[in-house]
Amino acid sequence: MRAEIIAVGTELLLGQIANTNAQFLSQKLAEIGVGVYFHTVVGDNTERLLQVIRLAAQRSDLVIFSGGLGPTQDDLTKETVAEHVGVGLVTDSPAMQRIEDFFLQRGIVMTENNRKQALVLEGSHVFSNDFGMAPGMAVRHDSTTFVLLPGPPSELYPMVERYVMPYLVNLLPERQVFHSRVFRFYGIGESALEEKLIDLIEMQDNPTIAPYAKEFEVTLRVTARAASAVEGEALILPVEKEIRDRVGQYIYGTGEDSSLHEVLVTELIKRNETIACAESCTGGTVASLITSVPGSSSAFHGGVVCYTNEVKNQVLGVPAEVLETDGAVSEKTAQLLAENVRAKLGTTYGISVTGVAGPDPSEGKPVGLVYVGIAAEGLPTVVKELRLAGRRQAIVGRAAKFALFYALQMQKER
Repeated sequence: MRAEIIAVGTELLLGQIANTNAQFLSQKLAEIGVGVYFHTVVGDNTERLLQVIRLAAQRSDLVIFSGGLGPTQDDLTKETVAEHVGVGLVTDSPAMQRIEDFFLQRGIVMTENNRKQALVLEGSHVFSNDFGMAPGMAVRHDSTTFVLLPGPPSELYPMVERYVMPYLVNLLPERQVFHSRVFRFYGIGESALEEKLIDLIEMQDNPTIAPYAKEFEVTLRVTARAASAVEGEALILPVEKEIRDRVGQYIYGTGEDSSLHEVLVTELIKRNETIACAESCTGGTVASLITSVPGSSSAFHGGVVCYTNEVKNQVLGVPAEVLETDGAVSEKTAQLLAENVRAKLGTTYGISVTGVAGPDPSEGKPVGLVYVGIAAEGLPTVVKELRLAGRRQAIVGRAAKFALFYALQMQKER
């Protein structure tokens, strides 16, 4: 099945909002083995939208629209698809009842144009909108299935999860289970990861392998089509082994929604271990990520933002001669910061980050030079030197996540 996603809205073309719906839809379609061949964004213009629909119908089996189902005059998706398909619009009674109840419960007078949101293509399969007013719908015309979804992510995401995905699975040639495993990587870029796995990606059939980049990370989804979850698991296992053999050192987790800080905190709690941090250039970012995880108080003792040399010296005991000779941005300073914050706060691990986030060099050292120290009870302290690229905020974000990643790596050694 060849799929295409069409996002409708002039605000997308103007850059006022990001097209996150297309990203989400592509990921969900990959889970059931449906390939997305085209992404299109078109403004609120009937003629241009009709041109896009006609082209999509020629080249795709499945066309999914997001946006343009609202009550205003510039919401044109239903009307334009109806023109292409050659059907009329009818009122969906359950949707109309929800809209009327919404206004009644809030004591607001409903304007006439809100009735437009209850209109659906005649003969279409209707998807309930549990978090908004305009329902979604699907209709088949010639050899193409058109799926129309609301634009707000808060409405589109649950509609897709609850109603659209089961509908699409039923359209597939064979009733199958789609069993997936997600691998999350840090410390390796998307292109480098692809290069190491390129033969697996190019030869993929079943399971399929779909890499995609997140914020400073890379995710790999392996999806198997099978008659049952057990058979799907059996298909994934040899692929997983090959991936781990090649790039296992960069895998930090396999959860659907896991993140570096969530995985680290979960492991710390499971092992009854604790952690503290000393941060210079990251300014508390590491501590913020850790404490964003519910329950982190049982593993995180605290942190010190040692932004100046005075704090590094007077609070965390880095000797003045080290700061003068080696510098605040140095392997020795990172080592002492990690060891001393661990000792002062009585934790299993101490991590430190010191570097030059920019925009200007410091101590004659270049922007992007960062040292991460990891001290652990019973193990030699490790210091990693990083050469990070990008703007100031990107360097800070990457450095903080490298600190978490290296802490996870050391945790595996204990």
